[in-house]
Amino acid sequence: MPTPDTDLTTDVLVVGGGLGGVAAALAAVDRGARVVLTEEHPWIGGQLTSQGVPPDEHPWVEDFGVTRRYRAVRDGIREVYRRRYPLTAAARAQTALNPGAGWVSKLCHEPRVAVGVLEEMLLPGRASGRLTLLERVRPVAADVDGDTVRAVTLESVLDGARTTVTAGYVLDATETGELLPLTGTEYVTGFESRDVTGEPSAPAEAQPQNVQALSVCFAVEHTDGDHTIDRPERYDFWSTYRPGPWNGERMLSWHAPNPRTLAMDVRSFTPNPGDDAGAVVADQSRDPGDGNLWTFRRILARDQLEPGAVGSDVCLVNWPAIDYFLEPVLDVPRDVELARIEDARQLSLSMLYWMQTEAPRPDGGTGFPGLRLRPDVMGTADGLAQAAYHREGRRIRAVTTVTENDVSFAVRGDRGATRYEDSVGVGMYRIDLHPSTGGDTYIDVPSTPFEIPLGALLPERTTNLLAAAKNIGTTHITNGCYRLHPVEWNVGEAAGHLAAFCTERGVRPHDVHAKPDLLAELQDELVAAGVEIRWASGAHPY
Repeated sequence: MPTPDTDLTTDVLVVGGGLGGVAAALAAVDRGARVVLTEEHPWIGGQLTSQGVPPDEHPWVEDFGVTRRYRAVRDGIREVYRRRYPLTAAARAQTALNPGAGWVSKLCHEPRVAVGVLEEMLLPGRASGRLTLLERVRPVAADVDGDTVRAVTLESVLDGARTTVTAGYVLDATETGELLPLTGTEYVTGFESRDVTGEPSAPAEAQPQNVQALSVCFAVEHTDGDHTIDRPERYDFWSTYRPGPWNGERMLSWHAPNPRTLAMDVRSFTPNPGDDAGAVVADQSRDPGDGNLWTFRRILARDQLEPGAVGSDVCLVNWPAIDYFLEPVLDVPRDVELARIEDARQLSLSMLYWMQTEAPRPDGGTGFPGLRLRPDVMGTADGLAQAAYHREGRRIRAVTTVTENDVSFAVRGDRGATRYEDSVGVGMYRIDLHPSTGGDTYIDVPSTPFEIPLGALLPERTTNLLAAAKNIGTTHITNGCYRLHPVEWNVGEAAGHLAAFCTERGVRPHDVHAKPDLLAELQDELVAAGVEIRWASGAHPY
């Protein structure tokens, strides 16, 4: 870490060390560029680590549809469990080991394991001196000359010291598109209007403050004793709150709308159910898997370890009851943003307290006082995730904007998603939008396997800033399928590769997009690096 109040110069600056940022840094360094990567929170990895969200992936992830580097992350996580954990013989024999045997993903795991894998992947670049990691800093200012971003100033969240990084290319891999307002890059928030996008699910008028819920996740185990936390400050409010999509039911309950039918469902909750962890088949195209919330996002299954190794499963709480959609946190003063995130933290603590004290149990009793927070799992003192899980942030006004009409199965049918001549990757997930700050309920409809157009990474005007995470040219609706872990990684990897390509060739990203020969060279290099830019046969809508 450089000394306080220093200046750095580099080829590529990647602001934000989430999945897109790490992928971008790896790709650019491996191609020979000098890179500075920054991160605000204690852990790199974003969704996968500091936010604590098990990877949301498509059904064919074990065979195709992700990049080689992303697959290396997944393989690395499994290898840690095989090398270091006392797995049962049956668990060890699983080729596609799912350490948590959770139903939400084929690879439910503890966040800290992924941190180690990602840090290990960065080691060669750091050892060579081509990669500098600035930790615990956030962007606060930018130096812009016309359509070019010259430098970004970062401030330590620990002591306020500032570092200014001058770079040929600046990649915004932050969770909410923080560089866009700082650099004057045009962007969009919330719901676009139907007149602008032509999307059948869009409203008649734009709703820029209508943004998907964010969540502050946490991990719990269930053991003997009473581990009830202190009554949260906002418990009186949250314990009686009945949001519109909940059809009169309290939000703190086992009730929640079914995302696909919108009818009210009642989930169950049975800690340490003694289920057959090896029989879990995590495939949300067939079974959402959220019937028992304990096993839905379970990240460590004790029955896959030798008897006595651990006393309880570990369950990651990321359920509808902790979705915070009371107020937006984008484009508000910093103190207001932090206050609203604190309110989201209060919601999460209130859900835990409700489970410990009031929740109905299968045996007819009330409360699960044996639920205990696992701060060590989240890397925090209080047991809540280091960072809020932002499903939606600012999105660039891009050269290419992917709309509902490009990916929705209801629109595209058997034609499949729009084919892009400038594809730099692939992805797949349902169009999955959580309730939003405008009072909307879920939108959860089938999509088709889709491509990632290079034009979605390019702002309309700014010449050397690239979107490298969830801030690409999607709409409020298509963000719902382009925001997931492997897609964010692919976006970042493509952006990092593009920045290094342009640095070496002395061309601009918009030139690569516009000139077929340059575009073909970039795509050939991406394919050689293990980036799939077209879907393999066998993928289908879900």
